[in-house]
Amino acid sequence: MHKVIFDTDPGVDDAMALLFLHRHPEIDILGVTTVFGNVPLDLTTRNAQFLHREWGISAPISKGADKTIDPSRTDDRAASVVHGADGLGNIGVPQLIDWPLDSRPAHQFIIETVRANPGEITLIAVGRMTNLALALRADPEIAHLVKEVIVMGGAFDVGGNVTPAAEANIYGDPEAADILFTAPWKVTIVGLDVTMKTIMSADYLAHMVKSGESSLQLLSDLSQYYIDFYRSRAGLAGMAVHDSTACVYLVRPDLFTLRTGPVRVVSGGIADGATIQAPDSGRKFIGTPWDGHPSQSVCTFVQSDAVLEVIRAALVEGRPAIAV
Repeated sequence: MHKVIFDTDPGVDDAMALLFLHRHPEIDILGVTTVFGNVPLDLTTRNAQFLHREWGISAPISKGADKTIDPSRTDDRAASVVHGADGLGNIGVPQLIDWPLDSRPAHQFIIETVRANPGEITLIAVGRMTNLALALRADPEIAHLVKEVIVMGGAFDVGGNVTPAAEANIYGDPEAADILFTAPWKVTIVGLDVTMKTIMSADYLAHMVKSGESSLQLLSDLSQYYIDFYRSRAGLAGMAVHDSTACVYLVRPDLFTLRTGPVRVVSGGIADGATIQAPDSGRKFIGTPWDGHPSQSVCTFVQSDAVLEVIRAALVEGRPAIAV
């Protein structure tokens, strides 16, 4: 059983990822930590409470960072144009949700939960990396107690989605991402190189809803705004399932091709938020900012049809997909 803390900023694709984690029989969600990002923190936290209530998710929710780790940064590029003003496709989420929150701030929740389960927890971060960076600053030793970190973010051999250089989650807090990537723990980065190849069509989603139980209708309803965005802005006949793709890596890493090497994040300037890897193989560089930092894994290729089937099997049937 995979024990997971899900760090998220719901967000439409975050919602699908949360439901995937909840329904996959090999995953145990120990907690959900919220962060600012797709919409401000109060809304991402409310959205997590709403989704927990509607889908019967019992994992505790802990409210996290509402600003970047560097307080001088002020533009967090909230993605309401992608996710709707409420973060969930403008479906009309109630302003107040009667669902409890853990009393600890997210970074403290992460620290205490990891220390209570040494070597067992995978952190899956699909928003700004601020909560994880704050946890590392407060207790650096947790890096040796976490089983693995899986990140949805970055763009390595492709362009960004908020600037030509940068992907949104990294651009939203580059300093936090650099702290996370250079810490001495195992990180796998699932970025735009693979998530923009994993497109779920509107018809695929509609078939899932039709063949599954009625609660999937909420997922379909909140996804329509997101699908319309990708149709009108990117010319795609469906939506990129960024965060769910990162979650699939947890249970089916065989569907991904990895490249290893230290990763640094550009902070400031024209390439602010760019993610750059110094691959372990090939040309070697000496005397650079990558020297002395741990080798991390970057996903460079994905079997996208198989990833979609893993998502479908969990959401519709509550089972793992048959390995092929």
